[in-house]
Amino acid sequence: MSTDASEGDAAAAPVTVTPDAAAEAVSLLESEGMDTDVGGLRLFVQQGGCAGLSYGMRFDTEPEEDDRVTEQHGLRVFIDPSSLNYVGGSKLDYESGLQAAGFHVENPNIESECGCGESFRT
Repeated sequence: MSTDASEGDAAAAPVTVTPDAAAEAVSLLESEGMDTDVGGLRLFVQQGGCAGLSYGMRFDTEPEEDDRVTEQHGLRVFIDPSSLNYVGGSKLDYESGLQAAGFHVENPNIESECGCGESFRT
């Protein structure tokens, strides 16, 4: 497991996590009774969606052995090696508004994405 233990050094991290995204994820983790010192948010890429690939997120109680782990703003993020190839350099944000609320990945590596922004192609 590779770890980026720097709270504020986003440049060394595989993804940048905004304070809003971290606060929302930590709140959700705590509401599920998960230990935020060990558990975290898993960010991954899977086949699917109208553009070919889509993002997935879930909470995990601990990282896998080969995960890249970063911690920013009190949130631990786990990324498996194959997903890291697609999301490295991305920013994870949380947006809330009248029409929708949720986590959003801003990914500089994509060639195109579908109209809803949920799937992409590299």
